[in-house]
Amino acid sequence: MKMPQNSPFTLWSALIAAGDLSGCFVSSVEMRMALSDLITGSVLDGRGEELRGRSVLVLTTDQLTAALVLAELDGIACRIVLCPPDLPLEYLPSVIESASVDAIVSDQTSFRLNIPHVRYFMPCARNIVPQNCDRSSQNETEWILLTSGTAGPPKLVVHTLSSLAGAIDRSRTPAAQTVWCTFYDIRRYGGLQILLRSVITGSSLVLSSALESTPDFLARAGAHKVTHILGTPSHWRLALMSPSAYMIEPEYVRLSGEIADQAILNHLRSVYPQSKIAHGFASTEAGVAFEVTDGIAGFPAEVIEHTPNVEMKVEEGSLRIRSARNASRYLGENHGKVLKDVEGFVDTGDIVELRDGRYYFAGRRDGVINVGGLKVHPEEVEAVINRHPEVQMSLVRTKKSPILGSLVVADVVLKETLRPANHNVRELQHDILLFCRGALSSYKVPAAIHFVPTLAISENGKLLRRDA
Repeated sequence: MKMPQNSPFTLWSALIAAGDLSGCFVSSVEMRMALSDLITGSVLDGRGEELRGRSVLVLTTDQLTAALVLAELDGIACRIVLCPPDLPLEYLPSVIESASVDAIVSDQTSFRLNIPHVRYFMPCARNIVPQNCDRSSQNETEWILLTSGTAGPPKLVVHTLSSLAGAIDRSRTPAAQTVWCTFYDIRRYGGLQILLRSVITGSSLVLSSALESTPDFLARAGAHKVTHILGTPSHWRLALMSPSAYMIEPEYVRLSGEIADQAILNHLRSVYPQSKIAHGFASTEAGVAFEVTDGIAGFPAEVIEHTPNVEMKVEEGSLRIRSARNASRYLGENHGKVLKDVEGFVDTGDIVELRDGRYYFAGRRDGVINVGGLKVHPEEVEAVINRHPEVQMSLVRTKKSPILGSLVVADVVLKETLRPANHNVRELQHDILLFCRGALSSYKVPAAIHFVPTLAISENGKLLRRDA
């Protein structure tokens, strides 16, 4: 199958350009299919052409169906809106209005919305039939991704496939038997990056599922012999609590989405000594910026000046990024909000501090705890607590105080063999506090340590931060 002349860059054209896809697959917890099926298959009963030029909301229950819809409609629809699985239904009407959605594709057959300007509701299924779209005429589709904020309605961020895939070397041939795998959902920016890497490089992909436990997911990943696997530090802290973590033998392990502190980097190195351990920075708005592979938290100062195809600077402590990988703008109610400054830089809101020629992430600008007028980044305190030899993971939060306004407190998960029942609780709490006092200014030291069995993780793999 040949691409039409002057074809724009689309998922379909990328799959064609990838060449021989024999043996390559996409696997979910429920089914496995050939990667080549994304070229020839339709989950829209061959009716994709009816959605040409429309703004389409993709609302599916599973990731694999979403991937099939994306491959079918990219270059056909004028706009694709990817609905993440955890979007509260109360926000759906505003998303539809903001993105001028006039068609919905969903495998939820009972789903209906009485919104006047949504003219089409097209059911999709996992039963693949031959495509029926005219690929001789394709246009560049806008991809709308929703941010993963924990409070309030999400922002709608506008990308193109070119900006989304800007960090992927399209000319590079993957090593034989490369199998990508990710804890992320492909309907979020981080997961979508891995789907695109699979498609563009012609590699296999193992998808996660919200219906599957972490141990079961790791076991399935091991059965598929994954070689490249990605997730947030919180994903990995949970994964390393399970014996199933030893069922995979990856060549490449990557962390992103949260600050990768030294404790988790060291733990991954001890479990996967044969792997290349990387941590990277990317965001829905700024795109992929860089990755670090030296096994040390933070990043060398020269990354700011010498990252190919990406310009960066630190202004007022915040990392700012400009590249062709940036999103272009916000849609809807957030349209008035500035995604880029007058020079075209995206302010990430991530605060970095330079120490001895290396930048370290302190935390989010909007996540600071104010203790008597002094600022505390929860992530900085967590990085210290997580270095304690008996700690698996921690969450630092604020608690209201009538005197100081706020206090710092910490919820701590101990390693499996070191539960409080086997220890003097007060003694262990005191030991962790002493550990903090040796590394932190006094106002940053938690006023209390609470041992908890687990910590809540959001759908996008990040710690859920709620204040008391």
